[in-house]
Amino acid sequence: MSSIFSPEWTVSPGLTDYAAALADMEARAAAIHGGEGAERIWLLEHPPLYTAGTSADPAELLDPRFPVFDAGRGGRYTYHGPGQRVGYIQLNLAQRGRDVRAYVSALEGWVIDALAELGVQARRAEGRIGIWTDDIHGREAKIGAIGVRVKRWVTLHGFSLNVDPDLTHFTGIVPCGIAEFPVTSLAALGKRASFAEVDAALAATRAGFLDKLRASD
Repeated sequence: MSSIFSPEWTVSPGLTDYAAALADMEARAAAIHGGEGAERIWLLEHPPLYTAGTSADPAELLDPRFPVFDAGRGGRYTYHGPGQRVGYIQLNLAQRGRDVRAYVSALEGWVIDALAELGVQARRAEGRIGIWTDDIHGREAKIGAIGVRVKRWVTLHGFSLNVDPDLTHFTGIVPCGIAEFPVTSLAALGKRASFAEVDAALAATRAGFLDKLRASD
């Protein structure tokens, strides 16, 4: 049974419907808040779609060729689709320090650490939320996105990591409102990692992520 410091680890096979995932997250958040559900780390993959965060600018939806969903999370437009590992993290911050900024930083750090396990040097960028690295042309490029929501101190949404998606799908939006930097993926960097290998890297580094969120004495 999961404890406060050991969330459920769930991996969904195939493609998960986005609306169903939102409903599932909401139900789990309510259960966690009510003390009736365990915290969860949920890894999944979505069919092609765009999501709009609470700061989304309609002008940044350039070509709505895929369904567009109101995500309810912070941030602007982002893309989800096959070849991208999505992680929905549901933790009770009321028991982990009540610090949303620390949570976002820890989430970024976790994905960066997992990428290091896969042989990719990634980093944060000052003033830009997300996970950044250098592409094969030496340009700074985004390899992972962060988008969170906190409801009654329970977290929803989380991160997306580009494993081997169709990068042309990102051209339908201005990803996260940042037009001046390209998007990349593990495959585009020459790293042919499977989802199983990505998940193993995330599992190997999750303890460090959770340790950063332990409530102080």
